[in-house]
Amino acid sequence: MKTLLIYGIPNCDTMKKAFIALDASNTAYTFHNYKKEGISSAKLRQWIDVVGVDSLVNKKGTTWRKLDPAEQAALTNTDKLIAWLEANPSGIKRPLVESGKKVLVGLDELKAILP
Repeated sequence: MKTLLIYGIPNCDTMKKAFIALDASNTAYTFHNYKKEGISSAKLRQWIDVVGVDSLVNKKGTTWRKLDPAEQAALTNTDKLIAWLEANPSGIKRPLVESGKKVLVGLDELKAILP
């Protein structure tokens, strides 16, 4: 298995579980911290093209839920959504994993590929 590239926020509970699973399986990974490194609009667009908006956006999280319904409705426009996610990476489901050309979203998808 190639080294995985894991995107997320280090103090997120789901990310902590992901790190535990990765370490327990001795899987090599590189971590991209949204809070320190940010995320580009080009990368967000690439992910949307691969997994779709519904898989990418964390609509259960507080970042999304604190938006009023009008703000949420405005984010149905892909360009506006990408700008919002770039400014608010906590709105991206975690962990997001790149493995070669594959993009996996969520802890269950990550665990499914671990040895």
